[in-house]
Amino acid sequence: MARQIIFSAKAGKPPATYSQAVKAAGLVFVSGTAPTDPATGAITGTTIQEQTRQCLTNIQAILEAAGSSLEKLVSATVVLAEEEDFAGMNEEWLRWFPSDPPARQGAKLPVRIPGLKVSIAAIAEA
Repeated sequence: MARQIIFSAKAGKPPATYSQAVKAAGLVFVSGTAPTDPATGAITGTTIQEQTRQCLTNIQAILEAAGSSLEKLVSATVVLAEEEDFAGMNEEWLRWFPSDPPARQGAKLPVRIPGLKVSIAAIAEA
């Protein structure tokens, strides 16, 4: 089965070591997505809510480039720098997914990146 590399200029550019997303087997696999501004590459926001919003905005753009959408999201992995930010991330998450949310798991960011509070990876139906 063929796979397709997905890229959207409307989302933050990933490092050269991985793709924004890969479409394969009827699914879209979105890499860990940081809260970066697509135009500047800088981390956007100082609060966990702002950064969560930017991550989801970037994921939305990537999914649209793949012909999918947030409504087709089936699973997400939220990686936080600090456990204390869980409630704030959840507050913003509920604005995006007020009902029938995707499956979700959490993890702790294994490295420190200055200013980065959250990264989100996702899987959606194509």
